[in-house]
Amino acid sequence: MKKFLHYFTFLLIASFLLTGCQKKEPKKARDTYVKDHYDKTEVNIEMRDGIKLHTTIYSPKDKSQKYPILIKRTPYSCRPYGADKFPEKIGPNSILMKEGNIIVYQDVRGRWMSEGTYDNMRAYIPVKKDKNDIDESSDTYDTIDWLVKNVENNNGNVGIWGISYPGFYATYGVLDAHPALKASSPQACIGDFFFDDFHHNGAFLLSYFRAVSLFGTPKDQPVDSAWYSFPKMKSKDQYQFFLDAGPLKNLNKYFHYKRLDDKSMSNYDRIDDFFWKEITEHPNYDSVWQSKGIIQHLKKVKPTVATMIVGGWFDAEDLYGPLETYKTIEKYNPENYNTMVFGPWSHGSWARSSGKNFVGNYYFGDSISEFFQKNIETKFFNHFLKGNGDSNSGLPEAYVFDTGKKEWKQYDSWPPKEAVEQVAYLSEGNRLTTKKISTKAIKFVSDVKKPVPYSEDIKTVFTPRKYMSDDQRFAARRTDVLTFETKVLDKDFTIIGDIIAKLNVATTGTAADWIVKVIDVHPAVIEEQKEGMQDHLKLSNYHLMIRSEVMRGRFRNSFSHPEPFIPNKKTAVNIKLQDVFHTFKKGHKIQIQIQSTWFPLIDLNPQTYVPNIYKADERNFKTQTHSVYTDSKIIFKVLPQ
Repeated sequence: MKKFLHYFTFLLIASFLLTGCQKKEPKKARDTYVKDHYDKTEVNIEMRDGIKLHTTIYSPKDKSQKYPILIKRTPYSCRPYGADKFPEKIGPNSILMKEGNIIVYQDVRGRWMSEGTYDNMRAYIPVKKDKNDIDESSDTYDTIDWLVKNVENNNGNVGIWGISYPGFYATYGVLDAHPALKASSPQACIGDFFFDDFHHNGAFLLSYFRAVSLFGTPKDQPVDSAWYSFPKMKSKDQYQFFLDAGPLKNLNKYFHYKRLDDKSMSNYDRIDDFFWKEITEHPNYDSVWQSKGIIQHLKKVKPTVATMIVGGWFDAEDLYGPLETYKTIEKYNPENYNTMVFGPWSHGSWARSSGKNFVGNYYFGDSISEFFQKNIETKFFNHFLKGNGDSNSGLPEAYVFDTGKKEWKQYDSWPPKEAVEQVAYLSEGNRLTTKKISTKAIKFVSDVKKPVPYSEDIKTVFTPRKYMSDDQRFAARRTDVLTFETKVLDKDFTIIGDIIAKLNVATTGTAADWIVKVIDVHPAVIEEQKEGMQDHLKLSNYHLMIRSEVMRGRFRNSFSHPEPFIPNKKTAVNIKLQDVFHTFKKGHKIQIQIQSTWFPLIDLNPQTYVPNIYKADERNFKTQTHSVYTDSKIIFKVLPQ
């Protein structure tokens, strides 16, 4: 029973992390297609240092032709294990599955049925001196080398894909790439854990608290069932749970526990979650985090590997990763085939087939994910793995979705060359203006006992997603949230590319966080959605959040060397918000919200400087008065109308 419960829990979590909820297909098609059309083989592939990685190979039963190999390397398990056990679907999408490809899944080193020691975001070794210098690029190379030499009916061409953490491994595969690797599609790929998932600009994503154990619970041998457990929150009110918990150090108890009854933990009588320890002992962007980032290593990607980076404009987990992966490859490898695809999706939802495309309450259209799978993803892999593999793939440099007009656009560069810079000032009287009108301080009180919630919903979630498109009226009506708006637009206004907030601020304390949100304020009279929205909401006057970001103020000058604020001193804080592509339609308004708490999406800043917030005491948390000056500005890139 325990094994079954672990398996069931894993299926729920993996499905939620990677693809979101999926509508059920007809039971017979889901249950039998892979088994009817594919042979399954499980092997343990030996790496150069002798460690064996569990690998599952699905080969088409039709042996009349040769097929490319598509690989997904994952820390989330190759389940179901067993030569007679078949999953419902395999491959990046059902089209590629039904066309016929050799689909391969692999448990990465130290996870599930693979041997070795797991290292969360294992650091890349650029120069490997001997066989014991291993990383994820060497494991990918050795895996591909074995597959092309040992799997029958392969055509010698290999592709790799993955969403989220598997997307990180897809990126990793292009470093020191095997000659057979022709195409890689990192999707929602982690780029750096100091800016993705568990941190945003150094602020800890408290909302990911329960996910820590998924990556930090050690094991000492291969296992086919979950060896970790998730912290149990006894409250159904996540906001209240964390408020009552107090300082972060009070959460340590959830990551120190005994496991003497599990064979996988035979060498442990007391477990310290190594990921939680890493987070709490390294609050700054030090050598530990720097070594684990993959972005800085993408300056030399072999031109023989085509890359297609995929992301969602409303991805709460990994937005930094895919954008920076694309931009870095593009900047330093201009001759490479490197493209980007961004749609109106939350984390990994392009991999599902649900018909209607919602993010939270907001509806963006029908069959958007299916369009991507058929006309973009399948086209990419077929061209480079089955076609001639030249640069004329039929796909643009940037295939991007305008989340305001709700339509796809194609560009030959990102951002488009025709985009021009425009500045908006945070002016007094709640105005967003094109000219600086004054230099005055607008003050608000940031109460550590009543932080601004990130959502009006009262519930607990494993990892939050819906908030990325949530109605922000609940926040706009608080006195500790500053709002700045344009007049009603008399024509469409399209922003494209990244957004830079250049704030001038002050605080009565010595520490503070700064959150900037960009919002599309809908008109009062508007055609309502017929479904998909919470009962208490209407599209009339809806405040659609299209982008948001936090900057932990101590890192305003350096992520490696934090520093306090000088009380009451005007100070510059610059925040890079990730890219957008959104048209504010005629009749709408553009709104900017500024606040200093965002709870419990991010942890609560004490607002008095301490060397390590993870070790702060209750007495360090102080209510402070913050100021935002009206010479603060937001810099957009705008498409001429």
